[in-house]
Amino acid sequence: MSGTLRIVHGAAEARATVLRRDAPLDPPLPPAMRAAILDVFGAPLTPAEVVARIIDDVRREGDAAVRRYSQRFDGSKDAPMEVSVEERAAAYARVPTELVEAVVFAVDRVRTFHEYQREHGPRPFAEHGLGMIVRPIARAGVYMTGSAAVLPSSIVHVAVPATVAGVPEIVGVTAARADGSVHPLKLVAAERAGVHRIFRASGAQALAALAFGTESIPRVDKLFGPGNLFVTLAKQQLYGQVGIDALYGPTETLVIADESADADLCAADLLAQAEHDELARPLLLTTSEPLAYAVERAVEQQLAHLERGAVARTAIERGGAAVVASLDEAVELANEFAPEHLCLLTREPEALVSRITNAGGVFVGETSPEVLGDYVAGPSHVMPTGGSARYASPLTVFDFLKVMSTIALSAAELRHLGPAAATLARAEGLTAHARSIELRLEGR
Repeated sequence: MSGTLRIVHGAAEARATVLRRDAPLDPPLPPAMRAAILDVFGAPLTPAEVVARIIDDVRREGDAAVRRYSQRFDGSKDAPMEVSVEERAAAYARVPTELVEAVVFAVDRVRTFHEYQREHGPRPFAEHGLGMIVRPIARAGVYMTGSAAVLPSSIVHVAVPATVAGVPEIVGVTAARADGSVHPLKLVAAERAGVHRIFRASGAQALAALAFGTESIPRVDKLFGPGNLFVTLAKQQLYGQVGIDALYGPTETLVIADESADADLCAADLLAQAEHDELARPLLLTTSEPLAYAVERAVEQQLAHLERGAVARTAIERGGAAVVASLDEAVELANEFAPEHLCLLTREPEALVSRITNAGGVFVGETSPEVLGDYVAGPSHVMPTGGSARYASPLTVFDFLKVMSTIALSAAELRHLGPAAATLARAEGLTAHARSIELRLEGR
């Protein structure tokens, strides 16, 4: 055991400590949050109970509940629910030109990648009376995450795939600031990414409004985007009433490194994720014990210069490093853990790629840092967390598409297929099914 960066040895100890996963939707709450829940609801509710209460209130009260909860939790003044066209246009004057240009650059990169992705996606077809139709969903709800931190990149990485998929209406919801306004950088990002309408609503109440529809906020077909614990719980509880993309937990990065890796770069990659959230999981698997301790020292040195150093330090203490016997063992452990981000900082990183089976995104070598993926590489940075990379994928154009099967058979095909269908129906005791076929066959 070491200092801020916990260092363990061997696969067994790694599995039992730094790679052990807790229940993703039931973390211990800090005292301030527990006190706030008691103050608002008059009872020591669990996060899931809080979300259920909010959803029920929005279902019954509509806009009134959305306003009440959003203004209470955001500390914002009352303002019109929908952000006006004029406010969106005025946002450009409040954002430095170079920042607008950076947003535009990111949008172009993300759009280009997803256009390539769309070309490799499902295509409509019709063969021998059978086929499928591919359509975008009609209305997507985008949670424009970020309250204390402004996260325009998240808006870009959720909304741009929707526009490439051809979604005709994209509705955004976002927290307002103390004066009731929405941060202009968020508005610029939403405008460039193709969000059609934006509403001042945050947290579970915003998602409930999108799921049910209120006097002001239209009902959507599917919810998209990451958020905090309460946003994630709301998506979980609303699923079925509305579609969801996935349940996203705190961010996580796992770095595989050998003795050739640069300790400063390893530390920088771990801290880049650690500064997101105190619940983030920065992890290092290395075949080199000297490197592990060099990374520990580099983490301490770099922490001193971070604006969000306190947040990053807490996250680093939640993560850790494991010294393992070989790169084969490191890959095995990484596949078991199934991280959101997997960074390969080894002498021959390309040689490991074919052996990776579970990760949201794989970042190959020193020149492909995960941070580029956060902003301008191209693939959506919205990726599976909490081990869900075992069965889930990053957000793609395909999440905004749906497929309908078509069956348009000829009389000859009916005669060919019908007898077997009727036989199976009678074997199941479904005689009305069988007669539906037999009547057609008798008439032909």
